Amino acid sequence: MALLAIAAGAVTITTSRYRPILPPLSSPSSFTATLTLLLFRTTHRPQSHRYYYRRRPITTMAAASSPPDQKKITAPYGSWPSPITSDVVSGAAKGLGGSAVDSHGRLFWLESRPTESGRSVLVRGGSDAKEEAIDVTPKEFSVRTVAQEYGGGAFSIYGDDVVFSNYKDQRLYKQSLNSKDSPVPLTPNYDGPVVSYADGVYDASLNRYITVREDRRESSLNSITSIVSIELGDNAIQEPKVLVSGNDFYAFPRLDPKGKRLAWIEWSHPNMPWDKSELWVGYISDTGDLYKRVCVAGADPTIVESPTEPKWSDEGELFFVTDRKTGFWNLHKWVESDNTVASLYSLEAEFAKPLWVFGMNSYEMIKEHKNLIACSYRQKGRSYLGVLDKEKGTLSVLQTPFTDLMNITSGVHCLYVEGASGVHPQSIAKVTLDDKASKVADFQIVWSSSPTSSEYKSYFSTPEFIEFPTEVPGFCQAFKADAEYFTFYETGGPTAEARGILNLNIQFWTSRGWAFVDVNYGGSTGYGRAFRERLLKRWGIVDVDDCCSCAQFLVDSGKADGERLCITGGSAGGYTTLAALAFKKTFKAGASLYGVADLKLLKEETHKFESRYMDNLVGGEKEFFERSPINFVDQFSCPIILFQGLEDKVVPPDQARKIYQALKAKGLPVALVEYEGEQHGFRKAENIKFTLEQQMVFFARLVGHFKVADDIVPVKIDNFD
Repeated sequence: MALLAIAAGAVTITTSRYRPILPPLSSPSSFTATLTLLLFRTTHRPQSHRYYYRRRPITTMAAASSPPDQKKITAPYGSWPSPITSDVVSGAAKGLGGSAVDSHGRLFWLESRPTESGRSVLVRGGSDAKEEAIDVTPKEFSVRTVAQEYGGGAFSIYGDDVVFSNYKDQRLYKQSLNSKDSPVPLTPNYDGPVVSYADGVYDASLNRYITVREDRRESSLNSITSIVSIELGDNAIQEPKVLVSGNDFYAFPRLDPKGKRLAWIEWSHPNMPWDKSELWVGYISDTGDLYKRVCVAGADPTIVESPTEPKWSDEGELFFVTDRKTGFWNLHKWVESDNTVASLYSLEAEFAKPLWVFGMNSYEMIKEHKNLIACSYRQKGRSYLGVLDKEKGTLSVLQTPFTDLMNITSGVHCLYVEGASGVHPQSIAKVTLDDKASKVADFQIVWSSSPTSSEYKSYFSTPEFIEFPTEVPGFCQAFKADAEYFTFYETGGPTAEARGILNLNIQFWTSRGWAFVDVNYGGSTGYGRAFRERLLKRWGIVDVDDCCSCAQFLVDSGKADGERLCITGGSAGGYTTLAALAFKKTFKAGASLYGVADLKLLKEETHKFESRYMDNLVGGEKEFFERSPINFVDQFSCPIILFQGLEDKVVPPDQARKIYQALKAKGLPVALVEYEGEQHGFRKAENIKFTLEQQMVFFARLVGHFKVADDIVPVKIDNFD
């Protein structure tokens, strides 16, 4: 969720590439409860309460004074001109849906493109820096699954072929990577996208594809999930064969090297996979069926844990990540002989992420060193790339420019790492290690979500951590630039974590003189189970208090004007935005992107994966009523703008329409923007652009009372225009 602010008064600027720099905030010596903030920090030169932007050579960090011939312009905070336009932001919003290496060592990645209405394309990287990447996916296809609504794990490469899920019909297709032959379907046509597949693996011993299937033919709200196999021997389309079924959810089907054992993760309502899950292993018969099953982790009622990401080594050892005993997701190994679990290394850090999407890959075996595992872990708001020696039980940290890591893919004598930092947007880097795999010998970025972002480097603000007291014990992270009008952004989730990476969406605000704070409230992952469970039964309380505590701290420390605080967020962040405006008086305006207004309605209409999530987050019927902003419209007192996709199945459109009508009837300034053909969180470029512009204009008009530098026609605001 975001807290936005525009500074009061005016600033003297030039049409230059200098940026103000905020002096570091001193951390309090001790708090019984703290929040952690990420601050966008910029150079700061006070003179009669004015900040100066000065032109400088690109290669230098500062200049003694402005050039004498440079014209200075006085403008209010929030209205500064910036080359980081909404077109730049929407055009640089490519997403990454995973990466893989084929049998020839070639890198492939899945790239989502807002400029192509969100189409996802499998791309093959060049063999060297001179060879350009090429699209593998034909234009009439889009590689994306909607299994569990959020998808992930939409493709799998084996040999010279790829199996992928096609977005339009949700069928699986097989395609050659070396020819221009059209993809051929592998699964039946059910007269609509009612059956989805995700997270598949190839079974070489029986020439079949094993994958998770979500079947919505009987009910879209109570789908049936199972693990199935699909024959690859000929082009005859057959009904998939069910291998594992009976539980509510499945993920990570993983075969051992000989094709004799299948590992998987499963869990049941009312748990989410990060609450409580189980790791199972099934033994495979010659006919491909499972004749014996063993629960490796998660069945012991005395141990609360959520195992995830099982992976077999080439030697047939099973590794996985779980949070037993310590409350942190650490690497473990299954001892098959007596069905016990051994810890490989214990650290108060998270070696995995919550299973919102399929196909995550937080660690990899290093093929050239059988005893070494390359892994990523997150600790106190920062990611690290490490090498774990599974025999010695030691962990070595590798130095890379990335401070935020996602998936790791093992290549030929290298690793491909998905990551970012405060100066790097989401990227894939080829990381070559030395002979002992103890140091990084070479680091080369081979793909970037925003390859032209460096053009605007001199306008960027960079993140910094601070701590401050909160009403409810916990941590918070945020991004901030110096100004008095703030936008507070609440990260979606509710388990999502604010991450200190280069995000042009944020830079759009900060380069115009807005301050930006990205809040990690209780429930965010990255800090262990205890922190994650702060939100249980207290959603709408802890998150709201954390955002308001953050805002109040900035006001008390003189960094923000309490009359110019705005808040915005998407999905769960949209709910916290509405709840903060209904139950607190901290903020002066808000923007909700596909946010929740009615918790009871959400529970009744949302998809199966999250249908019981609210029970754990909220409580009983009384709490559902008391924490739903729609039931307390009389307590709203400030302007609100709402954005909603009409094909959203996670937060149905009725949520936005219901709160809009109620606020309009109350007489508050309110606007509703609906998007045709847009699903939950999957944005088209034109909609990203429009949403960003209209939020800024809305806040500027109703809170700042100034005109932004950009030429933007505002949407009509009811009870205002």
